[in-house]
Amino acid sequence: MSDAENDLNAEEATRNRAASNPDAAGYGADHITVLEGIEAVRKRPAMYIGDTGTRGYHHCVYEVVDNSIDEALAGYCSNVEIRINEDGSLSVIDDGRGIPVDMHPTEGKPAVTVVMTVLHAGGKFDSDTYKVSGGLHGVGVSCVNALSEWLEVEVKRDGQIYHQRFERGVEVTELVTIGKTDETGTKVTFMPDHSIFTHETGFQWDILSARLRELAFLNRGAKITLKEAATGRDEVFKYDGGILEFVQHLNRNKSPMHPDVIYFEREKDDVVVEIAMQYSDAFNETIFSFANNINTIEGGTHLSGFRSALTRTVNAYAKQNKLIKDDKQTMGGDDIREGITAVISVKIPDPQFEGQTKTKLGNGEVEGIVQQIVNEELGTCFEENPNIARTIIDKAVVAARARLAARKARDLARRKGALESGGLPGKLADCSSRDPSRTEIYIVEGDSAGGSAKQGRDREFQAILPVKGKVINVQKARLDKVLANDEIRTMITAIGTGIGEDDFDIEKARYHKIIIMTDADVDGAHIRTLLLTFFYRQMPQLIEHGYVYIAQPPLYKVTRRKREEYVESDAHLTQILLDLGADGLKLEKADGTELLDTKGLRELLDNLVKIEDIADKLRRRGILPSDYLAARDPETGNFPQYCAYMNEAGEELDIRFAADDQGLRAIFDEVQAGIETVDGEVPEEKKVRYKELYFATELKMIFQTLKEAGYSIEQLVGKEKPQFNIDDKGTRIPANSLMDLLGIVRDLGRKGMSIQRYKGLGEMNPEQLWETTLDPENRRMTKVVLEDAVKADEMFTILMGDEVEPRREFIQENALNVTNLDI
Repeated sequence: MSDAENDLNAEEATRNRAASNPDAAGYGADHITVLEGIEAVRKRPAMYIGDTGTRGYHHCVYEVVDNSIDEALAGYCSNVEIRINEDGSLSVIDDGRGIPVDMHPTEGKPAVTVVMTVLHAGGKFDSDTYKVSGGLHGVGVSCVNALSEWLEVEVKRDGQIYHQRFERGVEVTELVTIGKTDETGTKVTFMPDHSIFTHETGFQWDILSARLRELAFLNRGAKITLKEAATGRDEVFKYDGGILEFVQHLNRNKSPMHPDVIYFEREKDDVVVEIAMQYSDAFNETIFSFANNINTIEGGTHLSGFRSALTRTVNAYAKQNKLIKDDKQTMGGDDIREGITAVISVKIPDPQFEGQTKTKLGNGEVEGIVQQIVNEELGTCFEENPNIARTIIDKAVVAARARLAARKARDLARRKGALESGGLPGKLADCSSRDPSRTEIYIVEGDSAGGSAKQGRDREFQAILPVKGKVINVQKARLDKVLANDEIRTMITAIGTGIGEDDFDIEKARYHKIIIMTDADVDGAHIRTLLLTFFYRQMPQLIEHGYVYIAQPPLYKVTRRKREEYVESDAHLTQILLDLGADGLKLEKADGTELLDTKGLRELLDNLVKIEDIADKLRRRGILPSDYLAARDPETGNFPQYCAYMNEAGEELDIRFAADDQGLRAIFDEVQAGIETVDGEVPEEKKVRYKELYFATELKMIFQTLKEAGYSIEQLVGKEKPQFNIDDKGTRIPANSLMDLLGIVRDLGRKGMSIQRYKGLGEMNPEQLWETTLDPENRRMTKVVLEDAVKADEMFTILMGDEVEPRREFIQENALNVTNLDI
C-alpha cells in the first residue's frame, strides 16, 4: 500500500472516530484553559488557603498578619493591630518599615502594587531582607487580594502616606500620596468576597484571638491588639515571657509536678530552637509545635526530633542513676510524654512546608539539630535539678506499668473476640452495608431511646449502639482503666479502629459518621461531654478526619388542628407563634387610625422579640431593663457598654453604667480611691466587678429603626391607658405598650395549639425519631471540628479535670448565658 493510500485511510479512520464520538472531535487546543495569577486563585481558592469555609476565611487574616509579624521578627515592628470594622471588613495595621513604594525594576509598577497583585512576589525570597519569616511562597497577601471584594493598602514611608485600592485582585486606582507623616508602617483593609466564601457569620472573635495569642507568645515583647468596632471590644496580647509563659498559660488549670518551667533556647547552623516544657499530674500529653510562627498541627521533623530526644535522654538518665533496674523497665515514648505540656518553636531560614497552608515541617536537617539540642540541654537540666528528673521518671515508670496493664487488657479482650471485627458487641444493631463512606453509627443514651432508634432507622446504612449510664471520665484515668470500662470497650469494638498509638488505624473505621445522640437534659449533656472527652483524648484522629457528629433532636412538637411541626429551639417556637398569631391582624392607634398591616406588624414584632431577648439578658445580670433604658445617652442614642457591680458587706448591690472604657476607668478610680490597699492590691471583696454588654450597639440600631418608624421609648414600656389596638378581623384588642402587643400576638398564636416538650429521646416513637433525627433529608447535626487545639485542651481540662476551682469559676462566669435549663 502506498504512503498516499495510508494517509487517506488514516484520515477516513479519524473521520469515523469523530463521527462516532462528537465530543472527541470538538476537543482541541482551544479547549485548554490557562489560568494565570489572580484568576487561578479565584478559580481554585482551596489550593491556596485550604478551604472556602470558616478556616479559609480566617486564614486570609493570618496571611496578612504574618507579614506584620515577619517585620517584628526582623526587629522593625513592635505593634500590630487587627481591627474588625463595622461593615464586616478587617484591617491589619503595623508600625514596621512599610511595604516599598518605589518602582519595581522589571514589573514597571510600584513595589506595593506588585506585592498585592503578582503571585510569588515578596520580600521573603531575599535572605538579606528577612532572615526568618512565616511567609515563604510570596502568595499570601496577593491571594487575600484576589479573594477580596475589595482591598485597600495604606503605606507610611519616607515621610508620605500612600494609598491604593483593589477590587477582586485588580487595581482600580493608582498608588497616590494622601498625606504626610513622620511614622512608618502598613495598613491593609480587606472585605472577603462572599461570592467565593461559604462562611457567612463574619470574622469570629474567639478564632482570631486564639491565633493572635499564639503569635504574641511566640514573639515575646510584640504587642498585638484585637479590636471590634461594632462593640468597642478590645484585647491586648503581649507576653514578655514568650513560650515559657505560654506553657504556664496552658497549665494554669492543671497541677504542675514541678514549679519551674524547663526552658532553653539555642541556635545551631542558623536554626534557632526554643523549647518550654512542664509536667502535670494529667494522663495526656499536650505538645504544640511551631515553625517560623506557623502552627504545624501535623507536626514534622522538629516534633519527631523532640520526641525521640526526650525518650532517649530520660531513659539514659534513669539508667545512669539506677532509677530503673534493667532494660525490661525501659520506658516508651508514650510513657515519658504522659502529663507533659510542651511548646516547640523553631526559626529556620529556608523551611520546607507541605503545601501553602503549612501544617507539617519537612526539613530533614532540623530533626538532628533539635535532637542534639534537647539531649544536651535536658541532660544538663536533669543534672542540675535531680528532683525534677526523678519526678518525671517516677511518673513515667507508673505510666509504663499502666501501659503493660492496658496491653494485657487489650490482649485479653482480643482473645474474647471483643476488639476484633468478627466479634461485634451484642447490643450493637449493625447495618447491612459494609461501605464505611456510606455507613453511620448512632451512639444512643439508654435502652429505651436505643429501642426506638433501632426500629426507626434505615437498616441498610444506619447502626445503633445504646450506651448504659455514664461512661468513664477518660480525663482522669489512664488507658488501662479506660479499657476496663464495658461501655468504652463496646464503642471501640463497634468503631473498629482500635485504640492507642500502636493499634489505632483510621483505615479500619467501620463508619465515617459517628453520631452522638443524647437527651436534651442535664444528664444527656453530661454523657455527651464524657463521650466527646473520650474521642478527643483517646481517638483524636476521628475528630481530625471529620467523623464525629452530634445529633440535634427537636425541642418541641407543636400541633394545631391538622398541622404538626417539630421545633428546634425556643427562638424557632417564638417565630411560629408570631406567624400564626399575627396572621390577618392590623395595628391601630388608640383613636382607630391604622398604623400597620399584617406584614408591617410582623416586622415590628421581630424587633420587639430582639428587645425582649436583651431585656432577659439584663435581668439575668441583675439589671432592671427600665434602669438600662434610662441610662441611654439622649444626644447620641448610645447605650452603656459596661455595667459595674459594687456592694459592701450587708449592703444592697450597687450597679453603675459606663458608656465606654473611659467611663469604666472613671468608676474604678472613684470607687477605689478611698480603699486601703494591701501590698499595693485592692482587697478582693472590695474590687469593682464589671460585665461588658455586647448588645449595646444592637439595641441602639433597633431603637433607631423604631424611631424612624414613628415609635418612642415611652411607647415601648407603656402607660396606664391603652396606646394601641389590635384589629383581629373586626375585634379590637387594646394594648398599653409595644411589649404588651408582643404578648397579645404570642397568646393569639397559642390558641388551639398543643406544645410537647421533648426532654428524652425515649419519648419519641420510631416514626418521630426517624422524621426528626435519623432521616438524612430532614435531620440537623453538628459536625465536631477542632478549630483551636489550645482552647479545646483547656476546655476539656476545666470541665473534666481534677481541679475544682477552675470549673467553679467557669460555671459562675457562664451561668447567665445558659439556655434550656433542665430544672
